Amino acid sequence: MTRIDIRTVSAADHAAWLPLWQAYLRFYNTDLPEAVSESTWQRFLDPTEPTHAALAWADGRALGMVHYIYHRSNWSIENSCYLQDLLVVPESRGTGVGRLLIEHVYATAKADGCCKVHWLTHETNATAIQLYERIAERPGFIQFRKAL
Repeated sequence: MTRIDIRTVSAADHAAWLPLWQAYLRFYNTDLPEAVSESTWQRFLDPTEPTHAALAWADGRALGMVHYIYHRSNWSIENSCYLQDLLVVPESRGTGVGRLLIEHVYATAKADGCCKVHWLTHETNATAIQLYERIAERPGFIQFRKAL
């Protein structure tokens, strides 16, 4: 098996990150203004921001991405970590790349003092759910939201 390296993004990674980000948005049938994507990218590079990104690399090619955000919680003193976005290119799904990206978030969040990592997925994302049920607990909460 090819060695997979998970690395935090740097400014030089924009050209590798952007197609993954665009594929992620297409997967969820979402279209964002270019300014939002540019702002998101800039936040990853700003050390004062609580949002982070990493890419999975093999043979000089980015195979996946993960975005995560540290935030306060009223249920703990330590921060929590919200794993917001995760994508693995179709030809690399089922090879362990997604698990490695999540484990990177686990390790990074723990090293940064977070007490938990949590995330959402769409109920129709059966492939991802199979992985998530092996590496995390499913607490049974239902999300409600209202756009403002």
